[in-house]
Amino acid sequence: MAHHSEHNEHLTHEELKFREHTERAANFTKIDLFRSAREEYKAALQYKPGDSACLSQIEVMNSHIARDRKTVLVVAPLVIILIVAIALLV
Repeated sequence: MAHHSEHNEHLTHEELKFREHTERAANFTKIDLFRSAREEYKAALQYKPGDSACLSQIEVMNSHIARDRKTVLVVAPLVIILIVAIALLV
């Protein structure tokens, strides 16, 4: 860990905060928390406005969120129908 902190000593406050937000965003992405990841990428842009990697990742997160929304809109009615069918049979 000492080597890691030595490397960070030479970074500016803005670079450290940018890394903090992008690393947190990557961790959120690994566990499919796309909205949280998107917000972290947006926060990172405060320290590096216009960063193409962050902007690209925000678009990726938006597509994951849209895909998940569509999935919910398809699955939720099916679950409701199944519950009603079971309730009527009982």
